[in-house]
Amino acid sequence: MPVTTRSAARRASEGAAANGGGEAAKPEPEASRLEPRRLETTFADKGGLLPGRETVGPLFLIVVCPVFVILMWHTNYNLDGSLVTLAREIYARGLVTYVYSIYPSPWQLRPWKVILSFMAFELCLQKFVPGKPFEATVTAMGNVPRYTANGVQCYALSLAALAALGYTGVFAPGDVYDLMGPMLSCMSLFAFLFCFALTIKGYVAPSSSDSGTNGSYVLDFYWGTELYPRILGWDVKLFTNCRFGMMFWALGIVSYAHKQYADIGYVSTSLFVSVALQLVYITKFFWWETGYLCSMDIQHDRAGYYICWGCLVWLPCIYTSQAYYMVKHPKDLGLPTALAIFALGLFSIWANYDADRQRQAFRANDGKLNIWGKPAACVRATYTTSEGQRRTSCLLASGWWGLARHFHYIPEITASIAWSVPVFPALMPYFYALYLTILLMDRAWRDDDRCRVKYGKHWAEYCAIVPFKVIPGLI
Repeated sequence: MPVTTRSAARRASEGAAANGGGEAAKPEPEASRLEPRRLETTFADKGGLLPGRETVGPLFLIVVCPVFVILMWHTNYNLDGSLVTLAREIYARGLVTYVYSIYPSPWQLRPWKVILSFMAFELCLQKFVPGKPFEATVTAMGNVPRYTANGVQCYALSLAALAALGYTGVFAPGDVYDLMGPMLSCMSLFAFLFCFALTIKGYVAPSSSDSGTNGSYVLDFYWGTELYPRILGWDVKLFTNCRFGMMFWALGIVSYAHKQYADIGYVSTSLFVSVALQLVYITKFFWWETGYLCSMDIQHDRAGYYICWGCLVWLPCIYTSQAYYMVKHPKDLGLPTALAIFALGLFSIWANYDADRQRQAFRANDGKLNIWGKPAACVRATYTTSEGQRRTSCLLASGWWGLARHFHYIPEITASIAWSVPVFPALMPYFYALYLTILLMDRAWRDDDRCRVKYGKHWAEYCAIVPFKVIPGLI
């Protein structure tokens, strides 16, 4: 993914990352200035609901998250998904001793073979599968990220490759279920070393001028020192977020379904509905991948522990946890119940997609289109970049975006509940939905804080038209 810069004299209007549309001029090559510098906006400045963003919060997550994913896997795999049993065992033996006793060794050969083979395959697909060129939104430093839009092709080839491995007997997909604990241990070690290398790279050899320190080594490791790092021509965040994290989500849950089929001779309706809904969601993601490349995850969150460790370790464990639990807890739903759950999930996924589609179409047409049968309402917001350039964004205030400024998070949450609810009343499968709710609410507050600073009085005008952040009439 090349990152080019724009001539300051010829820059055009930039689309807002979260709510706005806007125009995008063609990039013009220019020599980038890559000297290390202090970022004008750091992770601690991002606002949001969660406290302690400067040091305490990042340190806490760096220490706790690797332990948490192992406890999540161990509870599902060895304790029948019982949080009560987990609490009793930790109380009896002490947290440190208990974690040490159950933590899988990261020095097992087979998990490394699976992980590195998967990584190599996905890197090859990312690099060599053809696709249309795509340019994302210009950055604050005037860089234009360029990609090859081949997500759908890579997704289809990855699913086909898994099926071929299973059919030929080269690799049984269900083995992923039994290897998951050691794989998480190995991936966590790899991700730590990888994030450390990215931090150093941002200091000494950044890929673009969108780089620099956050003011402390802790934040530099946690949030990252580069917005768009590349290594040997590979875009790091496209790989960690999409080709590894999201791709593993799809292949992982299919592998879990294969494991249940191998164990009991069929796939229960609860797991079938859950996996089917998740595959619809993931398919939507890869179909819309170019839109994701213009989202907050890519455009504002740098490549550090927060994003890269999260997509390499947290996502494969937590996002697949409900399907992982269901493997050993088959539940046969009646047809009406299964159809109702599937319909709820399908509508939620569609609503989430349609909101993103409205925003993309709004940007592409500079706000001149009809939404829900009426001309789209918008606020023209001017702002000044870090380089002193005046630009304009269009903030969409119609359709889903007229209900609330971040209403699209609601169907995403209800979809996650839909693919967890088949095993009600068990609690373990709902952790992902709970985590996602906290994550998205914090993101909504962060984005609002960022836009308030960026647009000033224009954001106040927009909030007067769309007064609610997430839930119409409530929040």
